[in-house]
Amino acid sequence: MSYRKLQRTSSQRRALLRDLTTSLILNGRIETTEARAKEVRKTADQMITLGKQGDLHARRQAAAFIRNVVADVKEDGDDVVVTSALQKVFSELAPKYADRNGGYTRILKTMPRRGDGAAMAILEFVD
Repeated sequence: MSYRKLQRTSSQRRALLRDLTTSLILNGRIETTEARAKEVRKTADQMITLGKQGDLHARRQAAAFIRNVVADVKEDGDDVVVTSALQKVFSELAPKYADRNGGYTRILKTMPRRGDGAAMAILEFVD
């Protein structure tokens, strides 16, 4: 197998990766264990690649994976504009990486976690 099981069943692992990928899209960076960061990097890069394709099929594939959460709320005169995480991928992140062929994220290793000594890392989008 070419992935880490992360000590979870397949449904738990999929839910974990969905949550961490959505958090990365919303916040731009997350701090997690090194093994989780390496797995989330794969899914986050896939979501950016789908965003760069930009067609309806890619949007539906990304919508099947990314959680439906609010990314940003803006007031435009009398209107309130609500942006979801999926819209952020297609409208902000995909154009940002339009000229880049992969490698949209970086992993920075940090100190071990206090308590169990797990290797920690920061996963963030490159500028």
